[in-house]
Amino acid sequence: MIHQYKLNGYNIVLDVNSGAVHIVDDLFYDMLGCLDEQLTEKCPDWLFQRFEQGHTRQEIEETYQEIFTLHKADQLFSSDDYDKFAKMMVPSPVKAMCLHIAHDCNLRCKYCFADSGEYMGHRELMSAEIGKAAIDYLIKYSYGRHNLEVDFFGGEPLMNFDVVKEVVKYARSLEKEHDKLFRFTITTNGILLNDDKIDFINREMSNVVLSIDGRKEVNDPMRPHVDGRGSYASIIPKFQRLVEKRRNGQFDQYYVRGTFTKFNKDFANDVLHLNSLGFDQISVEPVVADPSAPYALTEQDLPEVFAEYERLADIMVKRAGTKEDFNFFHFMIDLDQGPCAIKRLRGCGCGNEYVAVTPSGDVYPCHQFVGHTDWKMGDVFSQSLDFERKKQFASATVYGKKECKNCWAKFYCSGGCNANSMQYCGDILKPFQLSCELEKKRVECAIMIKAATL
Repeated sequence: MIHQYKLNGYNIVLDVNSGAVHIVDDLFYDMLGCLDEQLTEKCPDWLFQRFEQGHTRQEIEETYQEIFTLHKADQLFSSDDYDKFAKMMVPSPVKAMCLHIAHDCNLRCKYCFADSGEYMGHRELMSAEIGKAAIDYLIKYSYGRHNLEVDFFGGEPLMNFDVVKEVVKYARSLEKEHDKLFRFTITTNGILLNDDKIDFINREMSNVVLSIDGRKEVNDPMRPHVDGRGSYASIIPKFQRLVEKRRNGQFDQYYVRGTFTKFNKDFANDVLHLNSLGFDQISVEPVVADPSAPYALTEQDLPEVFAEYERLADIMVKRAGTKEDFNFFHFMIDLDQGPCAIKRLRGCGCGNEYVAVTPSGDVYPCHQFVGHTDWKMGDVFSQSLDFERKKQFASATVYGKKECKNCWAKFYCSGGCNANSMQYCGDILKPFQLSCELEKKRVECAIMIKAATL
């Protein structure tokens, strides 16, 4: 399987199964569009007839031989070696946990999938007892895995920061005994940040996600305080201080993470605005929402959104290597090695390698399943885990998803978000098509950026 497209003046060919990317001339591109995997060493006569206008016989012959050579080298129309791995998928040790330290929030973001922190339940904070039991749970089900990840999540985790600190201390105290190394992350809206919290985060958190949507006029209507006030002015200086101090510390990973909606389809301007404030690790992601919501993106918005992704990609190419260079999370792609076969086939590990724990100690497949009680997988008190449900997620590969199996982008999105599939399609094996189209455009842009900046 191949995928070919034109973007920013480049003729780009992706060989799906091998991952090889080729930047080609017009004759190669047009000729390849007429061929399939049934190539013979001798150039077919009909190709000479097809391309004789504007090209010599020698040019046609040489181009065909270049295509055939790449095919023989398994870089064009390569065989699919992944299907056999999909049939071998089994449950893996748990390696990552999303710890819902607070089912409460001091903002009322309009698009919040978490029901403003309530997760279709009620507002509550996790106790230190439950947080520690969750660490025990992760250690138990990680088996022999050494490196473990814990993301402090909400709601807003800074509303329960003393428990965050207790849980970190407890986990660190167990590392040597159980031969584990914890990597902590925290996701925050920044309202409660101060120097003490910043110093702790920068000392203990390997990564930090800073939530803001971009320009003040975009952020404030969508991310207000409980009383309706905008949040932009109060959090930007705190985020800047955290990042400034972080760059000189033990950990330097972070990103500012926003959401764009129907109201800011010019989201590249939000990316550029955040960059102008000194942030160089940026993610602005499309909202996923019920189509009836006034801010929801729909199929009719796709042409504008696609054009904006292309505009942002072009800007990034022009800025590459300059002082204005920055990373955009959705355009980060590794064409040399990329993710392992397992990641290509089943993605984030939701419900298998990754679980979420609520303030009351219930275990779910991931943070976006929380509140959908049919998907509860266990609890940290009884240390229970539904292995049949775990097996279901372990086997949910791109080859078990009808719409994914023959999609050229399947090894980049790995079947998409299981939670979105569940919520909007009613089945984790049915990908949410709007998200699929957006992902394909991002992959095309990411490959083009690589081609233009190598």
